[in-house]
Amino acid sequence: MQPPRIAIIDGNTLQAMGLKSIFSDLVPMAEVCTYISFEEMEQDGTSDFYHFFVSVNCILERIDFFRANLHKTIVLTTQQSVSPLLDNFRTLNIQQPENMLIHTILKMFAAGHKHMKNIPTDLPPFNKMGGGVRPSSEPISQREAEVLALVAQGLINKEIADRLNISLTTVVTHRKNITEKLQIKSVSALTIYAVTHGLVSIDDI
Repeated sequence: MQPPRIAIIDGNTLQAMGLKSIFSDLVPMAEVCTYISFEEMEQDGTSDFYHFFVSVNCILERIDFFRANLHKTIVLTTQQSVSPLLDNFRTLNIQQPENMLIHTILKMFAAGHKHMKNIPTDLPPFNKMGGGVRPSSEPISQREAEVLALVAQGLINKEIADRLNISLTTVVTHRKNITEKLQIKSVSALTIYAVTHGLVSIDDI
């Protein structure tokens, strides 16, 4: 069975690569492809993509194609209002602060893919550096899971220490252990892991 493919079409390479990193964390089994134009994607084949995340300029240039794939298409915007031509499309404001962007993307995927809710907590963690899924020889402990859930909720180390009634040094040690065990370094990727493994609700982040 072929992995699902997600296309990101955006002339801003940095934006496209940032989204690719987020989607790779969120759906590690997917193949996330980035293109600077519709023509580049067309050369790679357009029939088997599960989703298209497309800049406004690109979508307006190929509006008929994306209207025909309305259920698959999400428009990447940098403002609240967009062209009336895009009223029926789902949109994603990529100018949000990182924590809000992660929250929005998680809610979008959960709403569109019910199977992503309540993913069993015994799923192996993904390896952010190498991609894909790797077996875990040393899963995180219950206390580390508690720390990770609070990290995902946006608490800083001192707040976590106060909440769990442990020392600041212990929190730092737990976070170091979590990072080493899961091979995940960024807070956004840790947040995605916490939500998709049932450690915290999307509504709590």
